[in-house]
Amino acid sequence: MTKFFLSIFLFLSFLGYSQENLPLIPIPKQIEVTNEYFELDKNTVIFSSEINSFEAIFLKENIKMKTGLDIQITSSYPKGKSIQMSIQIPDTIGFDKEKYQVSISKNSVRFSSFSSQGIFYGIQTFLQSIPYQKSDNVKIPCLTIVDEPKYKWRGMHLDVSRHFFSIDFIKKYIDYIAMYKMNMFHWHLTDDQGWRIEIKKYPKLTEIGAWRNGSMVGHYNEQRFNTVRYGGYYSQEEIKEVVNYAQQRHVTIVPEIEMPGHSLAALAAYPEYSCTGGPFEVAKGWGVLDDVFCPKDGTFSFLENILSEVMDLFPSKYLHIGGDESPKIRWKNCSHCQTLIRKEGLKDEHELQSYFIQRIEKFVNSKGRKIIGWDEILEGGLAPNAAVMSWRGTEGGITAAKQKHFVVMTPGSHCYFDHYQGDPKNEPIAFGGYTPVEKVYSFNPTPNELSKEEVTYILGAQANVWTEYIETPEHVEYMIMPRMAALSEVLWGTANASEYKNFEKRLINHFDFYEKSGINFSKAIYEVTTEVSSGIKGVEFILKAVNPSGIRFTTDGSEPSYYSAMYSNPIPITKSGCIKAAYFENEKQKSNTIEQCFNITKSSGKRIQLVHPPHENYGIGGSFTLVDGMKGNPSKFGRDWLGFSGKDVIATIDLEKVEPISKIKLNVLKSTGSWIYYPKEIEFMASEDGLKYISIKKFSSAEIEKLNGTIEELCKNVQAKYIKIIAKNLGIIPDGNPGAGANAWLFIDEISIE
Repeated sequence: MTKFFLSIFLFLSFLGYSQENLPLIPIPKQIEVTNEYFELDKNTVIFSSEINSFEAIFLKENIKMKTGLDIQITSSYPKGKSIQMSIQIPDTIGFDKEKYQVSISKNSVRFSSFSSQGIFYGIQTFLQSIPYQKSDNVKIPCLTIVDEPKYKWRGMHLDVSRHFFSIDFIKKYIDYIAMYKMNMFHWHLTDDQGWRIEIKKYPKLTEIGAWRNGSMVGHYNEQRFNTVRYGGYYSQEEIKEVVNYAQQRHVTIVPEIEMPGHSLAALAAYPEYSCTGGPFEVAKGWGVLDDVFCPKDGTFSFLENILSEVMDLFPSKYLHIGGDESPKIRWKNCSHCQTLIRKEGLKDEHELQSYFIQRIEKFVNSKGRKIIGWDEILEGGLAPNAAVMSWRGTEGGITAAKQKHFVVMTPGSHCYFDHYQGDPKNEPIAFGGYTPVEKVYSFNPTPNELSKEEVTYILGAQANVWTEYIETPEHVEYMIMPRMAALSEVLWGTANASEYKNFEKRLINHFDFYEKSGINFSKAIYEVTTEVSSGIKGVEFILKAVNPSGIRFTTDGSEPSYYSAMYSNPIPITKSGCIKAAYFENEKQKSNTIEQCFNITKSSGKRIQLVHPPHENYGIGGSFTLVDGMKGNPSKFGRDWLGFSGKDVIATIDLEKVEPISKIKLNVLKSTGSWIYYPKEIEFMASEDGLKYISIKKFSSAEIEKLNGTIEELCKNVQAKYIKIIAKNLGIIPDGNPGAGANAWLFIDEISIE
């Protein structure tokens, strides 16, 4: 046993925790303990050379909140028990200001660092070891912690354009970031649905652009809207207040001003900076809209004036300029844009976007700042000094790092907290996808494809919270907690995916703090989660929970109770029907009841091959998802669907023997606002030997549209061992459609063969 793990074991034993219940997140890099303890009581004082230092006051207030003890701060060196803060003078150049040490002896607690930021992190670690309960005497084990983070960018994002959140909640959000020793807040301030920051030179941005005359209700596919005027914005004084609040907590705010796309709210206020001249109104619906900034000299002056005011408010080194999902249809039909393309010797509209971004970057650089943008800014050529936020997977980040540009990893597969975190059937409506705590914890921000030198360009990562379906502060909290705790440990550099259960049990200790602090958090970690696999008899249903022995299930439609069947082994699914399950502790149900229905056909559980794998964001179950007996919900395209970006679905199912085929059925999805389109053709084919195939039926795009995505064919005189399904992706989305110029998504669910 190494010294590190031995010291952790001693620490836990002394606290009365099991090894899995260590309450520190992120887990520190080094811990050593003795068999003594420090007693925190009313006689303890906080010693700080600056009696009004933020860190000292922060510590005092949080101790009082958690224990009720109102201890004093003193600038005189104490004789009795004390908590001391010491900022040391570094003896080297390039020291790490985030590194800190916590030393606890019988008579003192000492925080030391090269900076107040390190002191603050030491305090956050110390506070996690104090239980949230009123007490006159709190025993804290004597120990030494030496700690520092791996990544420099440890961030959380929040979209306030789709739904607006008060200054009070923004401060609370910053508190959550600081609590887990994260240090970046990406504030998404502008979009098609609302402009949220006061710009004094352009008052109509908030007079007009901050308000819309209705909002989308329900899922995007339903296309329902209300007529309630909605909006709000932050004054410059409020912005200054929030920036100061964040700085005290060592959080840097990176503002985002979207361009050239996602700009309809600005164009509604100032239509002269568009290609068509408008008129426009602030968008009610979500999605990607065609009207974008036109690259005219007047537009650049407009944006430069805006960015000047933004940079005066935010001292961050980076300014986020968006750059994502910008349709080119207006530029293609704009005489000014086409003339500019020819004048500048550009190849196409993608290079025009690069021209746009580079011109903005030159201005921002002239002010001593740098730009960062979503990975679309790579298209047409990356601006010389730009950093890239890689959201469409990790590929954009890899490309940028190889070009020696700094990168923040934020792939949808692991870092989009607007995705479902539990079974979509039991969760509030979300954007899509499936990103539970365990998946977040497994994230590695540094791709293996990079060389030792290229790795140095990975700044870190962040989670994104897009709010199309998130209307309230309580819902924001539900979506981020406890997933941000998992990400914090990943970014601190101490996460170990193979030891997830250890993290999970530490995390559960934080739930008490969430509850007593009034934080609305997800308990999906208690949820009975499910997997399906191919067993000897076909589909096998696997149930998982914090403690699998606490799972109870039924197969007769009744609600599970503590006295229902106890789960112990995978459940073979040999016929159609439904299973209900829930997790129990001490005879009490701790989770929601989950229900999974199966439709078992000849294809269920059989071997299936895909020529192209699904996208990592929408392919958690792999090819088996198409033969697992579970039908996808079209309004919640989570894990029961496979998603393919720009690629065809070519699936071959081995039925194991030649037998008569009477029906083939599957579903495809259309959600154009999410760039999901029906395939342009679907073909069913059959073979007895796997070599020679006959075509059973081809469905054209018109037929698929008419059938509303439910594709079914009754077969006559068909004998087959192999069934092949070919669904041809729409490819590049045509002009005039959401996502024009990008790869279309193709979503497909269960293939049923009877």
